[in-house]
Amino acid sequence: MSREIILPNIDAMHKFAREFAKTLHAPQTVALHGDLGMGKSEIAREIIKTLRGEDTVVPSPTFTLVQNYGGISHFDLYRIGDISELEEIGLQYAIDNDITLIEWPEIATDKLPKNTIHIYITQNGSGRKLVLQ
Repeated sequence: MSREIILPNIDAMHKFAREFAKTLHAPQTVALHGDLGMGKSEIAREIIKTLRGEDTVVPSPTFTLVQNYGGISHFDLYRIGDISELEEIGLQYAIDNDITLIEWPEIATDKLPKNTIHIYITQNGSGRKLVLQ
C-alpha cells in the first residue's frame, strides 16, 4: 500500500517528520530515497530530535557512515562500495534492535526487513512529494 504526501515547504517537511517519528518503535527500519538535496537528512534529523530531544546534535553521517543515538541508528550508505561493508558498520545489529534510518539504502535492499518503510522524496515545485511504501 502506498501513500503520497505533498509538502509545500521545509516547515511542512519538519512537521511531517515530527508526526511520523511518533509512530516509530524499535525495531523499525526507514529507508529514505531521493536525489541530493531532497531532504533525506532533514527528515532523519527531525525524527531523531523528536525522539531524543530538540537539543540533540545530529550531524550528517556522510563521512562516519553511521551515528547512534541510544536506540536510533542513522546510516548514510552513499559511500559504501561493497555490500560486505554493511556488516562492518553494524547495519544488521541496528535493524534487529533499533529504529534505523537509512539514507541511500539502494545497496542494502536485500538486507532490509520486509516491514521496512520506504520514503521516496522528489521535487514538487518548490516543495517535495513523499511516497511512503
